[in-house]
Formats: sequence, C-alpha cells, structure tokens
Amino acid sequence: MRILCLLAVYLPGYKAGGPLRTVANMVDRLGSNFEFSIVTSDRDSLDREPYADIAINAWNRHGNANVFYASRSALAGKALTRLIAATPHDVLYLNSFFDPRFTVAPLVARRLRLLPDRPVVIAPRGEFSSGAFDMGRWKKRLYRSAAAKLGLYDGLTWHASSDYEAHDIKTALGSAARRIVVAPDLLPRLSSVPRTDSRRRDGRPLHVCFVSRISPKKNLDFALRILSRVSMPIVFDIFGPIDDAKHWAHCQDLVRDLDGDVTVKYMGSVPHERVHDVFGEYDLFLFPTRGENFGHVVFESLAAGTPVLIADTTPWRNLEKAGVGWDLPLGAESKFVEAIEAAARLTREEYASWRARVAEFAQTLLRDDSAVEANRALFSRAAG
Repeated sequence: MRILCLLAVYLPGYKAGGPLRTVANMVDRLGSNFEFSIVTSDRDSLDREPYADIAINAWNRHGNANVFYASRSALAGKALTRLIAATPHDVLYLNSFFDPRFTVAPLVARRLRLLPDRPVVIAPRGEFSSGAFDMGRWKKRLYRSAAAKLGLYDGLTWHASSDYEAHDIKTALGSAARRIVVAPDLLPRLSSVPRTDSRRRDGRPLHVCFVSRISPKKNLDFALRILSRVSMPIVFDIFGPIDDAKHWAHCQDLVRDLDGDVTVKYMGSVPHERVHDVFGEYDLFLFPTRGENFGHVVFESLAAGTPVLIADTTPWRNLEKAGVGWDLPLGAESKFVEAIEAAARLTREEYASWRARVAEFAQTLLRDDSAVEANRALFSRAAG
C-alpha cells in the first residue's frame, strides 16, 4: 500500500517536536509493510535557510521513505495540488487539522475534486486537547465551522493516538468526525543504553531539565512558578527552540524573580540524536504541558532512565503507581512542589534504584508490539 504523507517538517529537522517524531517512527517501523512518500518543507521549523546537501524540489530517499523537500514556491498556489495529484498513492495522510498549507489547502482541493479520489486519514496531533484548542480559540472555532459547512470533513478517517484524543476529537467535532480509529504513536527503536547510575550526591542540588519548544502550550512559565516555591536548591536547565518570543520574554522575567536557590540556564536547541544523552545527565524531567496527543519527549526521558514530572494532559498516566514519576493536574501546584522536594530528598542509593526501575519500565513498553499492529490496521481500514 502506498501512503502519501504531508507534514510541515520532517527529518533531518528536529525542532518541530512530536509530529515529526511520530511520522519518522512510523516510517521506520512500518516501512516494510507500506511504501511511504512524504511531502514536506525544505527547512526545519523556525529556520530561514533550507537544508544543506538535500535536493530541493525533488525526491530524496531518506530511510524507508521517498521525501520531497518543497520550497515555498513549490507549495504556493496550485503547485502542491499538482504535486499530490502527480504522486501515486492509495492513502493520503495529513498530520494537522489547522495547518493552512499542508492540511487546509489539500482538503479544499479534494472538495473541489482537483485531487484523485483516495481515502484520507487525518491526525490532529493533539490540536483538540483543551489546553491547545483554547489558544486562539475563536479563530479555530470559526475555521471548524466553515470547514464543516464546506464539507471538508466528509469521508475522512480520524487518527487518534489514544482514547483521550479520540474523546477530544469527538468533543470538538461531534458528528462530523464519524470515523475515529485509535492507533497509539509508535515508539522509536533504541540504540543507546539507559543511564541507570546515579549522579546524586549529598549536598548536590537536584538537576532538573525542561526539553521542548518554548511556547505557551508547553507551559514553561508554570514550571518556573513551581520552582519558585521549592525550598531546596535546584539546577534547572531549559532545552528547546524559542517558538514564541513573547512567552520567552515572560519566562525570563520569572527567572529574574527567582531566589538564589534556583539556578536557571537556557541551553538552546538539542539535535534529536543527542536527546538521549542529555536526559541521562539529569535527575528529573519537568514537563507541565497544557496538552499532548502522545508526548514522545516523555518516553525519551524514561528511555534514558530519567524519572518524569508531567501534567495529566497526556496519555502518560498512573506514573506514580508505576514508580517512574508523576502525572499531576495543573490546578494542583502544591503537588508539583511536593514531588520535586520528594525527589530532592532521595539518597544516592534510593535514586539509583529509581532510575533502574524507570529504565525497565521503558524497555517493557518497547517489547509491546500492539501499537505496531494498530497502526497497520489504521491504514488497512482506511483503504477499505
């Protein structure tokens, strides 16, 4: 089966986060079952220059997929429509609901019958979670209403990565989302060994990291407010591209108000091949995101043996019961403070045992092939 996938950023990019990792893992894990063609932009998120050493406006072989890195002119007007129509495919796979270029334009072209009559699978990638949908809510509601009236939803298969996201899609779209298939995001193959040794020492501050895009959705300002209430010494390092300058300026104001017990550094973006090693250097991953349809970065922390403290806005739930961290409601700020202080009080031996438990939990997830089968079934069902 030939799958034509559209998304804004693909490998070798790394700054766009979840959707990129989801598709890359899918191509890696299902490449022997399906023939993937990917149309994407010619540069990474927020970059001004295209990738070096890649043929632009041409097909390139990247892993198990053929990838067309399109310039802005190649995506303008009817150019993308012509490219989709000229690319043989059995299923068209879209990776956003609101992306004007890679989703809205193709759906309009499909409605106007400018594209071949092929099944379409659309993955909203967490855009209908309450935390994400509330940002720019009135514009999103306006587009949602217009899209429904124009019939852009008709006949689509909706890909939800969890039962939580399926509920979000149904809540946002109602009867317009008639066919929802749940298929969990696929985990990567791991080539690195998790770090289970402990760097905890008596008197050493707890080393905490934040690894994500810096934007209101990822909720870095919440993390800083939490740390301002912690009564123990903390080193807090921030990794990720600055996606929202206004939000970053607000966060910098919060940093300046912190007392001397919390040391904060901005470490810049980290290439994906270094993420595993980065997580291995820290005692705790703090990620109070407003909403994720999956949260690849959570698994990357667990796979490195690093416990996590996240919001209960992702499919990663019951983490405290599993002994690998916490998933807490954003309305319970005091519980975040208590969790950080509990981690900081652990002895070196206790913390080493914790890391080993986290690493084993991640390995158990990797041994479960049910998500692979669910993704195969997603496309088979869509194609009838």
